[in-house]
Amino acid sequence: MTGYKKPPAATRFKKGQSGNLRGRPKGRHRQAPYEAVLGQLVTIREEGIERKVTAAEAFLLQLARRGLEGDTSAARQVMAAIDAGKDAQLVDTAGISGIVVELVAPGSVNSALQPLRMAKKLDKYRKTARMALELWLVEAALERLGDHHLTREEQRTIVKATRTPWKVNWPDWWEEMS
Repeated sequence: MTGYKKPPAATRFKKGQSGNLRGRPKGRHRQAPYEAVLGQLVTIREEGIERKVTAAEAFLLQLARRGLEGDTSAARQVMAAIDAGKDAQLVDTAGISGIVVELVAPGSVNSALQPLRMAKKLDKYRKTARMALELWLVEAALERLGDHHLTREEQRTIVKATRTPWKVNWPDWWEEMS
């Protein structure tokens, strides 16, 4: 029977099985909660100025002060902590394999033509691939020309730049594709 708080029998837990199959790892709560203790904020006073720092930072500052006063053991511990911190920083940045810089010319419109579906990149795997204008854009631009006619050389340039020139409704005065 299924209903409120009664899931189907096939999806219920079997006897002796809970939702946490691995359970709590052994010895999990035996370790001291170092992160919680060292992460707490404490107030310190340096040269009459109070400021809040983490307990770990306060501990290192006190250890460094003792090292500067001549305690060689404290100085060694501070140097070891600094080296460990540097090593941890290097490990954090080890995943960075390189930096990619992509320069875009301020007047370049190629990056805007494709998302607006005004042109199509002919080779999508090359950054410098040639773009071809969509036929609706060519037709709209020719309509805007009105009575102005293009030279044969300009017409040839437009035909080469059009993605599907055979599908364009060229005006009557057009000579290049006729």
